[in-house]
Amino acid sequence: TLIFMSEQQALLLEQQRIHQLRNYQASMEAAGLSVPFPGHRPLSRAQSSPASASSFPISVPAPDPPIKPRFTTGLVYDSLMQKHQCMCGNTNSHPEHAGRIQSIWSRLQETGLRAQCECIRGRKATLEELQTVHSEAHVLLYGTNPLRQKLDCKFTQINTMSCFGFSSGVRIVHSSSAARLAVGSVVELVFKVATEELKNGFAVVRPPGHHAEESTPMGFCYFNSVAIAAKLLQQRLNISKILIVDWDVHHGNGTQQAFYDDPNVLYVSIHRYDDGNFFPGSGAPDEVGSGPGVGFNVNVAFTGGLDPPMGDAEYLAAFRSVVMPIANEFAPDIVLVSCGFDAVEGHPPPLGGYTLSSKCFGYLTRQLMTLAGGRVVLALEGGHDLTAICDASEACVAALLGQELDPLPKAVLEQRPNPNAVHSLEKVLETHSEFILSDMTQMCTLRDPYFMALTT
Repeated sequence: TLIFMSEQQALLLEQQRIHQLRNYQASMEAAGLSVPFPGHRPLSRAQSSPASASSFPISVPAPDPPIKPRFTTGLVYDSLMQKHQCMCGNTNSHPEHAGRIQSIWSRLQETGLRAQCECIRGRKATLEELQTVHSEAHVLLYGTNPLRQKLDCKFTQINTMSCFGFSSGVRIVHSSSAARLAVGSVVELVFKVATEELKNGFAVVRPPGHHAEESTPMGFCYFNSVAIAAKLLQQRLNISKILIVDWDVHHGNGTQQAFYDDPNVLYVSIHRYDDGNFFPGSGAPDEVGSGPGVGFNVNVAFTGGLDPPMGDAEYLAAFRSVVMPIANEFAPDIVLVSCGFDAVEGHPPPLGGYTLSSKCFGYLTRQLMTLAGGRVVLALEGGHDLTAICDASEACVAALLGQELDPLPKAVLEQRPNPNAVHSLEKVLETHSEFILSDMTQMCTLRDPYFMALTT
């Protein structure tokens, strides 16, 4: 009996020693240090021993699971945001529906991209956080439970024009929780990237936010998630220079309003404008900021309708000749992207009408990653064709992870932007040449092969 007990104790001590060594080795490897695993005595015993496997089963510790790289791309998503729906109740045909984020999240899982990212937990934004951009009345009306039914009904009757949300007052069931969760999720992700806990990130959130103004909901938007995150970065982390790039096909009027006089936030929007005839009608190239913020509001306002529609060549030209030169001169500390995908082919004219490929957005993301030490956060805005937004999200997350992207066709890379796009870009360059660009605008224009081809 004494021999049997001593054998048991020896085996248990041996197992504990090996398990501790494995844990130590894993912790050292996670810190980037290579630690050799020392040799150890075999656990097996002679079959005649009372401690053999046949008479005394031994539970060998399972190997520790592989450790994800700690400094990687972050994702944030919460299924509670699916509860947000239009008061009309028609969830099948409504453009802004729960299937948008659900489909994107499923695609990221199916492709294995989600497993390569760090999934963080979102949260509801506080009422105080919402008031960094929005008025107290707006926050109370749209950020709390709809207990003021009479006020809500009155507001809806006055302001609601269309269940498409392209007006200022569409009330949505469960919107307060979903909208506050969208804001809080973006804020959480942005702060983890700003403090370098994560490398970069993508927020799969709804409802969108860039149309929401100080006291007015608009275009499916209730609270401006990206603008609130930028304000909180300024207040809590004292971030001095923030770049916001908005490539949703609609101009982000709410974001422009929030920072119109702020020289520490450079807002650059690429959108369909058509001389103010496309929703929301704002975003003219001569809207450049006010007071100390003059020159720090840049609207790449494409005009000319859909004859022909803008595509990859036009957006690549915009990045090459306007967005990246201005952004490089500004030298931001972090880049936030109002990441709408409604410029992708597949969106009918009322919702977009442009013909960008989904993979083009991966290349635009890759260019922005050259700024701010790679600290880039994308927050979903518009985009309603499920295939288009899933493909584009996949391309963007792959770019954030540093993966090789599907190449753009050579014909696209060599294609001249259409004359309407050239005219629009030249208008932007002319307008901003007297502000933050100085000689860079002229040099960029002259060196850009697209413009050289059109002027020779």
